[in-house]
Amino acid sequence: MTSFFLFLSDAFKWSFGLFDAAGNLINWVLFLVASALFTYWCWVLVSKLGGDKDKEYFSPTEGKYPYYDPKIHRKED
Repeated sequence: MTSFFLFLSDAFKWSFGLFDAAGNLINWVLFLVASALFTYWCWVLVSKLGGDKDKEYFSPTEGKYPYYDPKIHRKED
């Protein structure tokens, strides 16, 4: 009976090692995705908007959605 419990103990230790490896893999994947997004964000900031290029930027929604719309927000007396 003792050998069965020793086997069970080894099986549990092996399964927790599997969870450890899966956790490490997920952490690395998330780290690489976050690094890629950060690099892309920096590239957009520098290449698209850097060196006074932001003055030439045209926003397709500028002026269409004002913060304060008098038709919606009016003072009621």
